[in-house]
Amino acid sequence: MVEPARVGRGGRQGMRMLLLLSLGMILLTMVANPATAEEKTVVGTVVRQDVAERTFTIQDGKGVRWNYKVDRDAGIALEDIKEGDRVSVTIGRPTPLNMITAADRLRKGDRVKKILF
Repeated sequence: MVEPARVGRGGRQGMRMLLLLSLGMILLTMVANPATAEEKTVVGTVVRQDVAERTFTIQDGKGVRWNYKVDRDAGIALEDIKEGDRVSVTIGRPTPLNMITAADRLRKGDRVKKILF
């Protein structure tokens, strides 16, 4: 009869080290991701606006449309922005990479600025 091989003390420690090393690498990758550490600015032309719903859409130079919903306390006067205006929209906080929404929320501290042609 053949006995099963036993993992010695050194084998268990080696597996534990490998596991901890792998977890450390995963955490380091998540923390060091520069895409979530910077503010995001989009420049484009306002193609749709709904002041009552506090939403607007801009189209950038590549044809991509960006939807925004403005919080009431954001300090952004939607009445001053009209369809056809060229604007710069800056969100000053990181957005998680796994967050998919229909529209980015503009909050206090975010900026919308008209740009002269």
